[in-house]
Amino acid sequence: MRLILNFTIPLILGNLFQQIYNIADSIIVGRTLGTDALASVGASTSIVFLIIGFVMGTCSGFAIPVAQNYGGRQFSDMRCYVMNGMLLAAGLAVVLTVLTCIFCMPILTWMGTPENIIQGGYDYLIVIFIGIPFSFLYNMLAGIIRSLGDSRTPFLFLLLSTVLNIIGDFVFILYFHMGVEGAAIATVLAQAVSGILCLIYMQRRFDILKLQPEEKKPSPALMGRLLYIGIPMGLQFSITAIGSIMLQTAINGLGTVIVTAYAAAMKIKQLVMCPFDAIGNAMATFGGQNLGAAKYKRIYQGLRASLTIGIVYGIIAFLILFFQGSNIASLFIDKSNVEILAAAQQYLTTIGIFYFVLAILVITRSAIQGLGYSMLAFFAGALEMIARTFMALAIIPRYGYPAACFTDPAAWVSATVFLIPLFFYVMRKIQKKAKAVPL
Repeated sequence: MRLILNFTIPLILGNLFQQIYNIADSIIVGRTLGTDALASVGASTSIVFLIIGFVMGTCSGFAIPVAQNYGGRQFSDMRCYVMNGMLLAAGLAVVLTVLTCIFCMPILTWMGTPENIIQGGYDYLIVIFIGIPFSFLYNMLAGIIRSLGDSRTPFLFLLLSTVLNIIGDFVFILYFHMGVEGAAIATVLAQAVSGILCLIYMQRRFDILKLQPEEKKPSPALMGRLLYIGIPMGLQFSITAIGSIMLQTAINGLGTVIVTAYAAAMKIKQLVMCPFDAIGNAMATFGGQNLGAAKYKRIYQGLRASLTIGIVYGIIAFLILFFQGSNIASLFIDKSNVEILAAAQQYLTTIGIFYFVLAILVITRSAIQGLGYSMLAFFAGALEMIARTFMALAIIPRYGYPAACFTDPAAWVSATVFLIPLFFYVMRKIQKKAKAVPL
């Protein structure tokens, strides 16, 4: 438990700083450029999450075989996976950049983006999409560094990136008068700096990663395994975003009060969820390393320790939101809006009751992904999307806001019921395969 906690804390802080930056970015754009500019960035958020989430998930998947071979002390194989993962990341970066730039405006039009903000949304998105290679660079290298047991250094680079990002917002928006494009440029440049720092650090710190001549050759077999693990993890983010878009669409039909309350509650929810994601990432790395070392008992021990940490945190988070949810929401909403704050409190209390389920979901899914079965874990994300879509189309129109409050918990329960037996199935399969290998 101590080992997982020490690994998790920098991940939690990194996630929190990313959320703090997002909030600060919105404040800077809104107060310096006005409400239309803020709406332009806001209208782009779901698209950015779809694409950048896919990048983050895919790179995390590419790092899993690295962790497995590092744990098994198969260092030559580990370096081959690093080499092939970098090649794949570069190729995907080019393809994704070209496609997103081509279809940027059609996507905004298809989403029904209002005319007064569609150009601002395009100006913001096109810069973000041009910077996709830098996003791949940082996430790929940070994933490799974490796979070798170091979660502290990527956090420090992310912290520096966050500070540079905020400074860049002021410089490009206020000094160079570049509007929403300035905010996007600041984001891309900060991401580039953090990626380059990761590259320099890896070259100087990890002699174990120095490639031998025979390890520099591309391997279709290794690339196939990397894609088998990485693509489902990338799509996991994408289908989660699709489910969230469906829920948001249903919320939009409930009136301005509910939409405003939900928007504020979502910001709080995103902050609260950071530790769950961090514990899950730690479990994925821990599971991958111990699978490589054939320490199967330790995988179970790590899962129990992670679940204990996650469930205890979930209970604490629920108690805080139960007693202080409306006060926290008042950071975004004036206290005179009593009805909006009450609706935000209702949402936070409802989902908070189910945080222990969310802990089980995230940690168990991450464990399965760390063991190399991300394709199976992907189906849990599909169940989440189906549950959210069903609630949005069939339940919320009939029962209103209370049903909306139960939509996320319904998705979490659906996925968790699937994941728990799946984990034990995967572990039995792994141990059976290990026993069949001759000594």
